[in-house]
Amino acid sequence: MILLVLIASVLIAGVTIYQSREQSKDYHENRLERKEEQILQSISYILKETTYPITTENLEYIFNEEIYKIADVQNVNFNIYDLEGGLIRSSRPTFEIDSISNCLDAEILNNLQISSERRYVEEKTAAGDNYKASYNYINDSDFKPIGIMNLPYFEDNTFNNMELREFLFRLGGVYLLMLLSAIILAYFVSKYITRSLQTISDKMNQTNLTKRNEKIIIENPSEEIGKLVDSYNRMIDELEESAVKLARSEREQAWREMAKQVAHEIKNPLTPLRLTVQSFERKFDPSDPKAEVKIKEFSKTLIQQIDTMSNIASAFSNFANMPAQQNETLNVVKIVRLALEIFNEDYIHFISDEKEIIAKLDRTQLIRVITNLIKNAIQAVPEVESPRILVTVASEEEKVKIMVADNGIGIADEFMDKVFEPKFTTKSSGMGLGLGMVKNIVENYKGTIDFTSQVGKGTVFTVRFPKG
Repeated sequence: MILLVLIASVLIAGVTIYQSREQSKDYHENRLERKEEQILQSISYILKETTYPITTENLEYIFNEEIYKIADVQNVNFNIYDLEGGLIRSSRPTFEIDSISNCLDAEILNNLQISSERRYVEEKTAAGDNYKASYNYINDSDFKPIGIMNLPYFEDNTFNNMELREFLFRLGGVYLLMLLSAIILAYFVSKYITRSLQTISDKMNQTNLTKRNEKIIIENPSEEIGKLVDSYNRMIDELEESAVKLARSEREQAWREMAKQVAHEIKNPLTPLRLTVQSFERKFDPSDPKAEVKIKEFSKTLIQQIDTMSNIASAFSNFANMPAQQNETLNVVKIVRLALEIFNEDYIHFISDEKEIIAKLDRTQLIRVITNLIKNAIQAVPEVESPRILVTVASEEEKVKIMVADNGIGIADEFMDKVFEPKFTTKSSGMGLGLGMVKNIVENYKGTIDFTSQVGKGTVFTVRFPKG
C-alpha cells in the first residue's frame, strides 16, 4: 500500500512536469506563429498603401518609419533583410544595432528556400533560455518574394515554472498526507492480520520434543489462519505420539545395547575361567607333592577373573547410576591439584596462574572428571620416549577452563566422532565408558568438553564449566 502511494506520487509528478513542458512548448510555438502572422499582415497592408514601387530596393524607404509603428503596435522587434540576406531595416533602437546580424547565414537562406511552408525557424539556447528566430518571405501583390522578415523570439518560462513549482508543492503536500495515512492504515491492518500469525509463530518457537506442547486456541480465526492452526494442533498430537514412541524405542535400544555390552564383557573373563577349571580338573593329582602350590595358583587365577567381573559390574553401575549433584562452592585449582596427587607418574605437571578460581560444582564428580582424563592421557603415552602430561586451570570470562594435554599417540581421524560414545575404546582392555561418563557429568553442569588431536603428536582435552 505504501509502495503504491510512493509510485503513484512519482508517476503523477513526472507526468505533470512532462505535460507542463509540452504545454509551454505548444504555447510558445502558437504565440510565435500568431506574431508572425500579425506582422506579415501589417507589412502586407503597408505595401498596399505605399506610393513607392514594391521592389526589394524600395523596402528601405517603405519601412523607414513604418517598421517602428508595427513593432510598437505588436510589441515585438523584428528585422527586414533582402533576398541575399543583407539587413535593410530593424525595429530595434540604434544602440542595439550592433547586436543584430547584418547578413544572414547561407544555411538559413538555403533552409528557407527549400522549405515547403516558405518559413524557417532557427532554434538556439542562450543564457539558459530557449531562443527562436523565424524567417518568412515578404511577398509583393503577385506573391513574388521581395524580402525576408526576421522575428527573434525568447521563450520566457518564468511564470510557467513558478506555477509548476507551486502545483508540485501542493501535490507533494497531498501525497505526504496520503503517505502518512497509508502508513498508519498499513500498521493497523498488518497488526490485525499478523496477530494470529504471531501467536502461531510464538507457539512454534516454544515447541520442544522434551516436554508437552500446548495447542493453539484462537477465537474466530479467518479461514486460512484456521486451517493453519488445525494443522499445527494435529502436528502437536502426532509429535507427542511420536515422542512417546521414540522415547520408548530409545530406552529399549539403550537397554539392549547395554545388555549386549554387559554380556560381552562378562563372557571375556568367563571363558578363561572355564578353561582353567577344566584344566585343573583334568590335571590335578592329590598325591602330587606340589598339589598345594597348584591349588594356590588355581585360586589366584580364579580370584583375578572374579575381580575382573566385579570391576566390570562396578563400571557399568557407575555409568548407569550417576550420583546426584551436590553443588558446592569450590576452589577448582585446589581440587584439581588434589585429584592429581593420587597419580605417581613424574611426567604429570600442573600449571595455574591463579591460586583460586571459585565455582559451584560437585567435588566428587569434578575429581572423577579429572581422574578419567588423566587415566586416558597416561594410557596414550606408554610408548613415547619422553612422556609428558600437562594439566592447566584458568579463568575464561564467566567460565573455568580445564585442559589436559599429552604428547601421546593421538586419535585417528576416523575415531574422532566416536570418542565420547559409550562402549567405544581403542584400547585392548576396558569398556570405553570413561569419556562417556565425563561428557555426561560436564553437560549436567551445562558445560562443554571438546578436544583436538594429531596422530603421533598428542591430544588436548578442554573442559569448560560455568562458574555460577
